[in-house]
Amino acid sequence: MLTSELLKQVRKIEIKTRRVVDEITGGAYHSVFKGRGIEFDEVREYTPEDDVRAIDWNVTARMGTPYIKKYVEERELTVMLLVDVSASGAFGSGDKSKREHAVEIAALLAFSAIRNNDRVGLLLFTDQTELFIAPRSGRTHGLRLIREILAFEPSRKGTDINAALENCTRVLNKKSVVFLISDFIGSKDYERALKIANRRHDVIAVRTLDPLEKAWPKGCNMVVEDAETGQNVALSGRSRRWLGLFSQAATEIHDAAQKICERAKVDIIEICCGEDYVKPLVSFFRRRGRRA
Repeated sequence: MLTSELLKQVRKIEIKTRRVVDEITGGAYHSVFKGRGIEFDEVREYTPEDDVRAIDWNVTARMGTPYIKKYVEERELTVMLLVDVSASGAFGSGDKSKREHAVEIAALLAFSAIRNNDRVGLLLFTDQTELFIAPRSGRTHGLRLIREILAFEPSRKGTDINAALENCTRVLNKKSVVFLISDFIGSKDYERALKIANRRHDVIAVRTLDPLEKAWPKGCNMVVEDAETGQNVALSGRSRRWLGLFSQAATEIHDAAQKICERAKVDIIEICCGEDYVKPLVSFFRRRGRRA
């Protein structure tokens, strides 16, 4: 049963994202993702106005008169949202956690696709696939996806991007746009799966990071628990040496994910929690549009 609080959250997110889609993102999205080529429509008799290169010689030979193949543009896209729901997403130093930001980002992408008459699917993952919803179109389906991300309680805590990509590649039987939304923390050895997925589909990485995961504030001492491993870690903001080590480790983790995406030829969108997530998304769409 849906609680009234959950329904309020879904409605609030829909209103917020719909306004952004209508004003900005819808047009930017449409300019980038316009369809994936052409598909066969019918065979009909040749007329003098037709291009002779379109003649279907096999049908022509059987019928004894020229026939051509007619194609139409394939407009409908399949968009797949791969959303990391591992325990690290519960962290947030501001008003919202990384997972709450991921929900709004996923909603914005879902409603942008639905406005474009595309089909949208969802795959929630930890170190296993937690939930899969097949792609469909329509507002009601979009609301269901947002509801599932908000209410879902994962059974595991870890992260396995490799397994999520492999599963996605298995279930999608046609070229699709795949948004991989994750903090890319705690997962290793996914480069090969990312390359394979991007060869078959158009994979776009959306990375959500909390400001404290990039730089620890000076003078702040704290013992924190790793949400995925349960290990306690002492953080000492009064030690210049420790702050330097933290900054170096954070940079290495950040750069590792960046380099993996670069080698896999996957675009990556960096979104810092607490900041406006619309700007980097729209900026990406516009860059893609110019590149296309």
